[in-house]
Amino acid sequence: MRIDLIAVGRLRKGPEKTMIDDYLDRFAKTGRGLGLPPLSVVELDAKGGGQAAEVALIERALPEGAVVVALDERGRQMTSPDLATLVGRTRDDARDLAFVIGGADGLTPALRDRADVTLSFGSMVWPHMLARVMLTEQLYRAASILTGSPYHRA
Repeated sequence: MRIDLIAVGRLRKGPEKTMIDDYLDRFAKTGRGLGLPPLSVVELDAKGGGQAAEVALIERALPEGAVVVALDERGRQMTSPDLATLVGRTRDDARDLAFVIGGADGLTPALRDRADVTLSFGSMVWPHMLARVMLTEQLYRAASILTGSPYHRA
């Protein structure tokens, strides 16, 4: 199993990168005992090619046969335990899991339609770097839920 976070844009040094690196490390440590691999971050740079170039890069980065989760404001809002269930079920099915964050113009309708799950962090639009922080935190939380850790208090 692989778990990829595929994102358009490159993360520079700063508070977002520090937080993401922390959650990636936490996920790796927590997930190890669950049979979850460390999260792999795939950063894509379309170099001004627009949405079409971004989609082409995303399509090439997606592992064949992976469960694809597209982050989009029009997606389904799910609870943290729901996300944990998705991660655990994908692991149990021995499939790869790929989370996709598009560029400034978002994802094309075709790419959203191709996704197995379209996930929203709410009806507001979030900056891409904050969406990455929120996603890595939620994946760490999902691993914590799967271990029965008290990190998630609901």
